Amino acid sequence: MPPRLKSGIFVRALIRRAEVAGAQAYVARKGSEEAGAVFLKVSRLDGTCTILNQVTAGQGERVWARPLGESCDEAKAAAYFARQARVDPDHWIVEIEDRQGRAFVDEKIM
Repeated sequence: MPPRLKSGIFVRALIRRAEVAGAQAYVARKGSEEAGAVFLKVSRLDGTCTILNQVTAGQGERVWARPLGESCDEAKAAAYFARQARVDPDHWIVEIEDRQGRAFVDEKIM
């Protein structure tokens, strides 16, 4: 299994990558610097968004899953994150505002 970046470093790099590409990104919830789970909320600025969370697939490959499907509304996303906070209080939420719906991650999105 390849080594993983600390969550805080990954989040800062992701935000910088989005901003360089012309999108806006910010930390909506700060989690554990060392190993907090990272969730992405990709907002298309039309009232819809895609939620992504990182999972391990197959033989240890890290990929991004869409736990709420291809698209959802803000209320459904907020309810999902409220449930996650009860399960793991150390998680991060990074919100990316991009009309094209880009996530700016290198790993595969399933």
